[in-house]
Amino acid sequence: MTTEPTTPVPSRDVELILRGHPYRAIIRMAWPATASMLLHTLFAVVDMIWVGRLGAEPIAAVISAAFVVWILFSLTSILTTGVVAMISRYLGAGDTDRARAIAEESWRFGLILGVVIAAVGVGFREPIIGVMRLDPEVTRIGAAYLGVYFSAALFLLVDEWGSAVFRASGDTRTPLLVISSALILNMVLDPLLIFGIGPFPRWEATGAAVASVIAHLIAAILFVIIIRRNRLPFPLHLRLIGPMNWRRIGRMVSIGVPISVSGVVFCVVYLFVNRITAGFGTEAVAALGIGNRIESINYLVSFGFATATAALVGQNLGAKNSERAAELVNKTIKLVSVFTGITAILFLVFPEVLIRFFVDDPNVVAAGKSYVRILALSQILMGWEIVLEGAFSGAGDTMPPMLVSIPGSIARIPLA
Repeated sequence: MTTEPTTPVPSRDVELILRGHPYRAIIRMAWPATASMLLHTLFAVVDMIWVGRLGAEPIAAVISAAFVVWILFSLTSILTTGVVAMISRYLGAGDTDRARAIAEESWRFGLILGVVIAAVGVGFREPIIGVMRLDPEVTRIGAAYLGVYFSAALFLLVDEWGSAVFRASGDTRTPLLVISSALILNMVLDPLLIFGIGPFPRWEATGAAVASVIAHLIAAILFVIIIRRNRLPFPLHLRLIGPMNWRRIGRMVSIGVPISVSGVVFCVVYLFVNRITAGFGTEAVAALGIGNRIESINYLVSFGFATATAALVGQNLGAKNSERAAELVNKTIKLVSVFTGITAILFLVFPEVLIRFFVDDPNVVAAGKSYVRILALSQILMGWEIVLEGAFSGAGDTMPPMLVSIPGSIARIPLA
């Protein structure tokens, strides 16, 4: 058995992550990660803008389905959280062989997980969206949308896995490039497949899901091509069949499951919140979804900083530099506080302007205006929560965030 040569981690990235100026290290890692997260949400925003032209029922269906799509993204954390924590830790310690082994094994495990999620999601899409007790037509449209979206779970797992491996290696720019390419394709396909322009079929809301699926497929292909061209600190072959160290896979899953469970509980809670909201009519459901889309600006910026924090913490802990890891977390919280504070002011002062970007229905605007103003009160603290969760994830200790997150999420139901 021959041993393949490994390529050293680029010295500039290591120097910056482990010993460079803290704010420079944070921003260098965070801005591409943040931009990637914002582009992720633009998939949904672009869908909503075009579907919104079809009327209240289609947009309510897509918004309601989005809560379930969040569950799908949360399930990917089973894979990606452990990948970032373990690969970054080994790279920080200079052990590229183990980092490579984890990347190869997690690739194959991700393919298995993607097939399982797709099968379960497609099979149970109607009962899942039925929990919200929406109008029959909204339920029908939403179930069709979810059927298409869940069929692409395998592609989504590959996307998220590729992004996680690059982030763990200190490269947040490559995922940004891939997601940007996929978003451009999604933006082009959306109106063509929703409205049936030219030779394309008119699939309405389902067309938005098809456009997103094609975009995820292209992103998955791009990640595979880039990785095969040795753009990582270690070579990967991405074989479909190969050795699996199940003890190591178990460790990776044990890191990812608490974060995934927290995300799934949060999403399931919102299914019930959406169900409560549906009692006030389709316009109220649309207002809830649009308000959440507006809030997602802060959520995703914070999450982008959190993903960067996870890699920074993991590599510094691997290098036995816990003081610097703590310093980077504290400085990241300060940066996120500035951003979320500014946007919170915009939420308070200009809620109607923000809502009208998505829809002109006066009933939706009236309901959403108060919702967005109330959201403004929590934005800074939400940023802290997300960044600190990223810090725990990078340290491979994800149980404390779960113990904090789940009770808070469940409390939303009786409060609502």
